[in-house]
Amino acid sequence: MSKTFLIGSCEPFSGKSALVLGIARNLIASNHMVRFGKPLATSLELNVSERGDIQDMIDDDVRFVGETLQLSPENLIPSIQFLAASTANERIQKNILDPGGGVDEFQLSLNSSGEAINILEAAGSLHEGLLYGLSLPQLAKGLKAKVLLAHFWQDSRSVEALLEAKNQLGDHLSGVILNAVNPDQIKDIKENIVPSLKALGLEIFGVMPRSPLLRSVTVEELVRRLNARVICCSDRLELMVETLSIGAMSVNSAMEFFRRRRNMAVVTGADRTDIQLAALEASTQCLILTGAGEPLPQLINRSEELDVPLLKVDRDTLSTVEVIEQAFGHVRLHETVKATYAFRLVQEHCDLDRIFKTLGISS
Repeated sequence: MSKTFLIGSCEPFSGKSALVLGIARNLIASNHMVRFGKPLATSLELNVSERGDIQDMIDDDVRFVGETLQLSPENLIPSIQFLAASTANERIQKNILDPGGGVDEFQLSLNSSGEAINILEAAGSLHEGLLYGLSLPQLAKGLKAKVLLAHFWQDSRSVEALLEAKNQLGDHLSGVILNAVNPDQIKDIKENIVPSLKALGLEIFGVMPRSPLLRSVTVEELVRRLNARVICCSDRLELMVETLSIGAMSVNSAMEFFRRRRNMAVVTGADRTDIQLAALEASTQCLILTGAGEPLPQLINRSEELDVPLLKVDRDTLSTVEVIEQAFGHVRLHETVKATYAFRLVQEHCDLDRIFKTLGISS
């Protein structure tokens, strides 16, 4: 008989996809058949037949996990609803306000699972999906499934969200993975915080360190969010940006500052050629020019020599920085290098044997 469990979170971008990848890969290595899906899609590319019929609603995250783990198409579980303003508006306008059938409808997708282990990724928070009957508590209770929470840990105040999750999920909550923890604090959290959480009825299966790589963003994503014009090196947009620097100081101060940073996006005015050239000699993944004016030919030539994309935006420096800061940690895990790192993080920092034992799965 198939087993089904849910991976959820109290807030979006808490590390659910990384946890899915790490757990699923380990199960596959142990010769388990794995199926994966998101009952409520949040990022969607519809699979349409030649006649124009929608065949499957496969979330983009599900597709990426399937490709990364080489899951067969039949082991990707289609979503049954799409979380978007348009679908929510349609339900409200049509007075479809009784969401109770969502879980029952999704249960039909799992009936033919056989001996497979169904891993389901819930929506971003405890309440997200209520309108569709597909929130994490509704799914857990309706499917009688155990839940693992990936939880973004900042400080001890983060426990409040976990206590609320325990209150809503009850016995369905198997345990928690604390994620994005400052590496310097991991030892203290394991020795002092984890025992206290256990006393509160919260099982902690792992403490994963904050990863600049997993919170990074591609240059291509920055181009999209900023609506930037790519001046050169358009074939290098896959580069990963981990940090942000603003070139608004003297060139000597800038050079010293740039040396201490790695994998930067540097934002500076289009008229600051001295800063721009200094940034190109450091660990810069892309150079973003703001304000009026165009880059000098020697800057473009040097960018091309070093394979550093040069972008131009029709924004001021402050608004450009705000867009970039919002992107860090709020992009989907859709790069192979991130997936590979996620495998290692989960393997090294999560007690997978205890997780599988709690879920009733042989490892």
